[in-house]
Amino acid sequence: MSVVVSRIVLKSAREIELMRAAGRIVLEVLQALESRVRPGTTTAELNEVASRMIDEAGATALFRGVKNPQARFPFPGSICSSVNEEVVHGIPNDRPLQDGDIVSVDCGVRLRGYCGDSARTLVVGEASPAVQRLLDVTREALSIALREMRPHCRWSTIARKMQVWVEKHGYGVVREFVGHGIGREMHEEPKVPNFVERGRSKSDFELVPGMTLAVEPMVTAGRPEVEFGDNSRWPVVTKDRMWAAHFEHTVAVTEGGLDILTAES
Repeated sequence: MSVVVSRIVLKSAREIELMRAAGRIVLEVLQALESRVRPGTTTAELNEVASRMIDEAGATALFRGVKNPQARFPFPGSICSSVNEEVVHGIPNDRPLQDGDIVSVDCGVRLRGYCGDSARTLVVGEASPAVQRLLDVTREALSIALREMRPHCRWSTIARKMQVWVEKHGYGVVREFVGHGIGREMHEEPKVPNFVERGRSKSDFELVPGMTLAVEPMVTAGRPEVEFGDNSRWPVVTKDRMWAAHFEHTVAVTEGGLDILTAES
C-alpha cells in the first residue's frame, strides 16, 4: 500500500517491483534505439521502433498525447528526441541525423498502472572531443546523484554536488526543467532540481525509503538559459544555441540505499 507523506507518495515493495517492470521496457527501448542511431537515421524512424516495442510489451507511451497549455498541439511522439541545441521535448521528425550530431532520447511508459522514465544522450557517428566531454560531464552528474542518494540525506546536499561538478567544467545547469517524483503518474511530488539557489529551501526534501524519483540532469555547453525552439512550443532549446545533454534514471530509495529501476540488473 502506498503511503502519502507531505504530498510525496511512498511506494510499497510491490509497487516498486511494478515500476521496475515498466523501467525494464524503457531500458530495452533505449538500448534498441542506441543500436540504430547512425548518420542518415531519422528520429521519426527511432520513434516508430519505440512505438512498436512499447505497444508489443502491452505498455503505454507516457509522452504520446501529453497536453501542454503553451503548446499548439498534444505531443505527437512516443519518445522525445532532442537534437544538438534541443534540451528536451524534441519532436521526432524526418530530418536525417548527421555524423557528429547528438540526440537526447527520453522514453517513458506506463505498465499495469505504474511508470518508468529514462533518458540518454547518444552520439551519431563520431563525437568531437568537446561534445564527448559534454556528455561525459553530464553522465557523471547523474552518477554523482546515484552514488550519494541514501535514506535521510537531504536532496539539496546532492543537488549542490551535481551543480558544482557541472559548473567547474564551465557548463550550465538548466533551471526551468528538473527531475520529479514518479509512480502511478509520470509527474508526482517532489520536484527534483539539479542545482541549489537561494530562496528554494522550502522545496528541499529528505530522502526516505519508498520514495521514487526521476533524476535527470540537463546540462548545456554554454549558458543555462533556454527557450522554445519553434512556434509549436514543444522543443526546448538553449537560448545561445550551444548544445545540451540529458541523462535520466528512475530510482527508488530503499532502507539500504538506492535501487535504480531503469538500469541493467
